[in-house]
Amino acid sequence: MSSPPPELLRRLADRLGPKGYSDDPADLDPWLTDWRGRYRGKAEALLSPATAEEVSDVVRLCAEAGVPLVPQGGNTSMVGGATPDSSGGALILSLRRMNVIRSLDREANLAVCEAGVVLETLHQAALAEGRRFPLSLAAKGSATIGGLVSTNAGGTQVLRFGTMRSLVQGVEAVLPDGSLFNGLSPLKKDNRGYNLTQLLIGAEGTLGIVTAASLKLVPAIGSRVVAWAGLASASDALRLLRHLEAAIGDVVESFELVPRTALDLVLRHVPGTRQPLSEPTPWNVLIEAVSPIAAESPEKPLYEALRSALEIGIIQDVAIASSEAQADDLWRLRETISEAERHHGPAAKHDISVTVEQMPAFMTSAAAEVEERFPGTQVIAFGHLGDGNVHFNVAAPPGAGPEWFEGEGGQVTMLVHDLVTAAGGSISAEHGIGQMKLGELTRLADPARIAAMQAIKQGLDPWNIMNPGKLVPPVDGAAGSLARGGLNP
Repeated sequence: MSSPPPELLRRLADRLGPKGYSDDPADLDPWLTDWRGRYRGKAEALLSPATAEEVSDVVRLCAEAGVPLVPQGGNTSMVGGATPDSSGGALILSLRRMNVIRSLDREANLAVCEAGVVLETLHQAALAEGRRFPLSLAAKGSATIGGLVSTNAGGTQVLRFGTMRSLVQGVEAVLPDGSLFNGLSPLKKDNRGYNLTQLLIGAEGTLGIVTAASLKLVPAIGSRVVAWAGLASASDALRLLRHLEAAIGDVVESFELVPRTALDLVLRHVPGTRQPLSEPTPWNVLIEAVSPIAAESPEKPLYEALRSALEIGIIQDVAIASSEAQADDLWRLRETISEAERHHGPAAKHDISVTVEQMPAFMTSAAAEVEERFPGTQVIAFGHLGDGNVHFNVAAPPGAGPEWFEGEGGQVTMLVHDLVTAAGGSISAEHGIGQMKLGELTRLADPARIAAMQAIKQGLDPWNIMNPGKLVPPVDGAAGSLARGGLNP
């Protein structure tokens, strides 16, 4: 892939001005590496448009020149989805300057946010109006709305509210030819053919650039109860989930599975954390139940449901937070697992899903097979049991260095993906494909799925300028091939 033509760079600089265009290596450097430090690329310039119209003009100019764009939000991709390749032929298109909440309607329970709005900023703005946006994740302080839409982000509240796909009511986006698609209207019924909004959600910027989204809000939390339950097995966690559903309905918003191995890492490596139960248990579940301001507190119903679960032997012990500070401390045990793993050493990380009913047995059997095939490794599987998604991480043998990823770590990943595919599951539950999992998607996905994705990509982006080398397997191995000369390939 050759470098962008100087004439194109000059035109882009003229259109965006000094605030929107930079070719200073110091400005570009932080955005050339992914969040996990696995990938590093090159780019001639960082483009930071401030309006959808500027995005449209940038895309049109790059399409005419056949120059690819790599869109970025908060650059928190877990799969290298926002990092350019090493050729230097692509330009980074940052949406961070587009950070306006255009409207927030408490009566309609709707917010219209530009792509660069940080998730935590939306949380605060909604709360000021007695509402909330019911999606949260560890990177909420840096993840942006555009990135969350483009990756169909999940998080800890999917059990009740679903992924971004369920929360996005409409999008505004610039398509690969530079045209602006205005689909922000939150219509309940709209049968005008293909649902372009849903097509763009989860497309990882390969079909267009999301510039704004209409998002569903819900009433703010009036009260919440957070509990930590200890269990003997992963299957008991599923029994507990079904017990709570039957006893108290959908007030349970989060149901996070934490094995003792993960909790031990947190207690060892994260200062200020402590064991929540009097005696450690093989498995643990973090539970959060909430109610809106006008509703009765879920404290008593959850307490009674957990008491009965204890009496019939589903759980071994339970602690219920008696203050917001204690609730935050329990959540910290879950949210710092990734941080603790980084201190512990290299690990092959897998974001997988199977059906909820399969997950306990899958976790147990797959962990046993991995640890038997690769002596010295340790499986640490944790996460969102209630929606069938766990982070199935495999810690390297003691003393292993970064080179483990490219050797045995790669073989571990192939085995894990083989096992989850055989179970009818997915190798990517919420993190996306990016560039990290592209080879595995090509190897394992149904040929019909691959062919459909390639046809959609070719139909909307025949010039392959939208985030090439991510998500969509190349046709006949022609990754990143571009029709120089632009709109008449």
